[in-house]
Amino acid sequence: MRSHPLPHRRTGGIALLTALTALSGVLATPASAHGRGEHPVPGATLPSACSGTAPIVCHFDVPPGNYDVTALLGGATTAATDVTAEQRRTVLAETATEAGHPVRRGFTVNVRAVEGEPTGDVGSEGLDLVFGGSAPLLSGLRVTPARHTPQILLVGDSTVCDQPADPYVGWGQELPQRLRRGVAVANYADSGESTVSFLDNPLLFDQVESKIRRGDLVLVQLAHNDKTTTAEEYRANLTEMAQRVRAHGGEPVFVTPMVRRRFNSDGTLNSVALHVMAANLPVEMRALAAELEVPLVDLTQLSKDLVEGLGVEKSKDIYLTDINGDNTHLSAYGATTYAELVLGSLRDQGLVSERLVR
Repeated sequence: MRSHPLPHRRTGGIALLTALTALSGVLATPASAHGRGEHPVPGATLPSACSGTAPIVCHFDVPPGNYDVTALLGGATTAATDVTAEQRRTVLAETATEAGHPVRRGFTVNVRAVEGEPTGDVGSEGLDLVFGGSAPLLSGLRVTPARHTPQILLVGDSTVCDQPADPYVGWGQELPQRLRRGVAVANYADSGESTVSFLDNPLLFDQVESKIRRGDLVLVQLAHNDKTTTAEEYRANLTEMAQRVRAHGGEPVFVTPMVRRRFNSDGTLNSVALHVMAANLPVEMRALAAELEVPLVDLTQLSKDLVEGLGVEKSKDIYLTDINGDNTHLSAYGATTYAELVLGSLRDQGLVSERLVR
């Protein structure tokens, strides 16, 4: 079963860009939860919802949902600005601008009541944006609801989730920066979860299921915490997830787990690194994907090739090895690298349109 690639649908997107072009550098402040209430903001004057200079922090009182954001970066001086949203979620990599030549960038943000991990309590109501980087500068900003925007929903563990604290970063946390406005990443990954616990906890798969719309992708990477899960249990749990996603018109996508950085003496990765525990979990997921005709992102193979290719020393940069000896969780560099591997596979399989990739 294969759906069409995520389409490039935007609520009011064409009209918004036309209006921004006509304003010639003058943007409108975002509509609030209490009404549109827009007014022009000339030049480098910040919207009233924003404060600070390095970083510039903006908060908008909007209900949960997806929002299109258009920002005018740069201004009268040279600048270099990146953007994070909600709980340390990178939505735009650092963008350099020359003095007098601001650039317009757009992205879509998924807003939830709990900003990071679904079982956590971090965050505040509404949309939070942070404009940082080595020399941040913001000249204007607009936020509009994106009620019908296609979604990529993430089911996963601590290697995928929106990690609340530095230096930990999940690859799902870095995925949005590689996507243009017109698709939302809704990250429901949660630390410590297995296929068993993700189905059992009503804050997890039940919540994902309630948000699925026809054509949405639901990426499932669960294995790190399925150490004692039998092959039969693992396959049954993944099958249930795939069936429930399809029942709502969504497209399940299995993602084999990224490897741990654990080497044999000959420079190859050992069985623990490759998730051969009570069962050989990547092998089981690959076989089940073929059986159910579920698209597969073989992140185990992709990350194995990368880590073994880099070798014992250079692969440390992917993980937190040199920071705290952690060979499972990712650095910001590693999370960005793995997010690009996942997105590349989705693009190559036609599951995400090329025009949505930044």
